[in-house]
Amino acid sequence: MNSGDILSKLALCFSSSEVFFRRAYGDDGVLRYCWATVLTLVFILLCQIIRKVRFFRQDSSSPSSSSPAVSASQSLSSQSRISTLVSDEDLKDLIEKLGERSDDDTEIWEDVIQKSNPRVSYTAKCCKPQDGGSVKYLSTTVFENCSPEVLRDFYMDNEYRKQWDKTVVEHEQLQVDSSSGIEIGRTIKKFPLLTPREYVLAWRLWEGKDKFYCFIKECDHSRVPQQRKYVRVSYFRSGWRIRKVPGRDACEIHMFHQEDAGLNVEMAKLAFSRGIWSYVCKMDSALRKYIATSRRPQGPTVSAVSLMKKVPPELENQTDDITNSSGTVHTGEGAERKKLLRKPSKKQVAKGLLLVGGAVGSAVCLSRGHSALGAKVALAYFLAKLRKRGAQQSQTSQNAGI
Repeated sequence: MNSGDILSKLALCFSSSEVFFRRAYGDDGVLRYCWATVLTLVFILLCQIIRKVRFFRQDSSSPSSSSPAVSASQSLSSQSRISTLVSDEDLKDLIEKLGERSDDDTEIWEDVIQKSNPRVSYTAKCCKPQDGGSVKYLSTTVFENCSPEVLRDFYMDNEYRKQWDKTVVEHEQLQVDSSSGIEIGRTIKKFPLLTPREYVLAWRLWEGKDKFYCFIKECDHSRVPQQRKYVRVSYFRSGWRIRKVPGRDACEIHMFHQEDAGLNVEMAKLAFSRGIWSYVCKMDSALRKYIATSRRPQGPTVSAVSLMKKVPPELENQTDDITNSSGTVHTGEGAERKKLLRKPSKKQVAKGLLLVGGAVGSAVCLSRGHSALGAKVALAYFLAKLRKRGAQQSQTSQNAGI
């Protein structure tokens, strides 16, 4: 007897409840208990419940019996996929970027900042791709009285970074592939007035002749599904080269960086130029403490640093002629063409003013009248645009007078 038959009989029984209860009472009005009927119904219900419990147990136990094989195959496929996330081709591309070699002659690099003190110096420039992608940055930081090995360990020590970099609120290692040396991690960063950013990244290190390389890119991982409380950074390309400065007790880190964190491009550029030097000085102070206490990486013993690979021989020679150029000088007709490309149109300026005007209003509302980073950045950018526009109009008037 299946469950459908049982249910139909029960329905028939309760639909004829009037007949049932009329039979349960005798002509003299005394209740006669139908123990046999009640017990039979209870017994049938218990049988059905037991049968269903057994069915669900078997159904739930069947996947678990095959789970070792499934998990093993998933683990193998995951490891093979991870081993291809960051390749030697990425290293080759990084070397070309750090050497500022590009087939795209429309790329225009603009100086952003150049600062120094007796212990550290920093220079940076940026390039806005013509296709509307994220801004590219090239920077060089020189630390006095520091070795490349210590600087490498300092940069890769994410546990120590959480102590001095207050934007990093969380970091965890997700996976390491021992064969390729690729490490995957997750980092949460918090910025004023913004939803926290979530970075799920894969990185790999190489050791060359008197230098170290690292390349980092975004990826997905099964342990980290996207959450609404974070903004997942969808595009991230970054890499650096650490080497000793010839003839000095100093070392430098030359870095390429490009990411899409969901911010307005111009506001992100302005925030970078206004805040990066303070951040570099803070980093230098943390590095000095790192050196003074002879710290070593506090994270997992197996990491991308411990699994560092050698730079392939065919790329080793390519790294020798890379120099740290802070800018490119263009002359002749090409320089004039690039100068014209750099000048924004009135339509672009108008769009920028409209966008930043709205951003100023939003930032002020969010800060409830108090000083806030978003309002300062937006207002500074707004004023800079007005000054630039006024200067262009003044120049136009002078040319017209001539």
